[in-house]
Amino acid sequence: MLLRIFLYSHIILILLSCSNKKIKNNDSINETIIFKKQLSKRINETSGLEYYDGNLITHNDSGGQPALYFFSTEGEILKKIKVRNAKNEDWEDITMDDDYLFISDSGNNFGNRRNLKIIITDYRESFRKMGEINFSYAGQKIYKRRNLHPYDAEALISVNDKLVLFSKNRQTLTTELFLIPKIVGNYELSSVKSFISGALITGADYDDKLKLTVLVGYDKIGNQYLFKLPNFNIDLLDQVQMKRLKLPLKDKQIEAIKIIDANTFWITSEDGGAGYPMLYKIKL
Repeated sequence: MLLRIFLYSHIILILLSCSNKKIKNNDSINETIIFKKQLSKRINETSGLEYYDGNLITHNDSGGQPALYFFSTEGEILKKIKVRNAKNEDWEDITMDDDYLFISDSGNNFGNRRNLKIIITDYRESFRKMGEINFSYAGQKIYKRRNLHPYDAEALISVNDKLVLFSKNRQTLTTELFLIPKIVGNYELSSVKSFISGALITGADYDDKLKLTVLVGYDKIGNQYLFKLPNFNIDLLDQVQMKRLKLPLKDKQIEAIKIIDANTFWITSEDGGAGYPMLYKIKL
């Protein structure tokens, strides 16, 4: 979110970026939009995406209700479930495993939050809140409100017994990868892997059968990207490579992605104050 902040400060970003790092130019524009649908403005800040019982789940981010919205693959909202005893400070992504749905309340646009967390819900009990995983960043010493900092994260996946959080870094246009246990507690996070994305990462998904992780994000001039990380293995992160693909969705703000198969994906964009949120089905 807050694409405007990024656009206004991109000159500063260039000066602060690592001068010896270059992004490999492997962009592609061969993607095809095979379906698109306006979504209800009830989810105008859609910021996460999951499957459940043949339908999709999303939620709003910063300041929205602590609620999950269920909608069909045709874009029709079916129901809303409020997560009791939870607050939506800045919900940015959701992910599931065989037992729980995890909500990443990790948005930190101005770098001043001290209450970053992942909310654990039991989807077999109407998404009842089971607990929280609280975290901070090992390198953060200053909590002054500012635009340029590396302590924001909007993309979450579940891999085996770990949650994997991807950062949104306005300083270097890299994304840092953090591993978090799926256990209630307080954790101080240190990066275990860095990728040069050339964009701000806003959403992620992982498919265990395909061993595929995908990310979405945007750059300083509003280009939207999908990133593929095949053969994703958290025990062999030094071997994981990233491929960037340019999406034909400029002037949108992509916030979430869900894998259908190795080359087909559901993607949502928020309205950004200039229209309706959208659902897309993209085929590479």
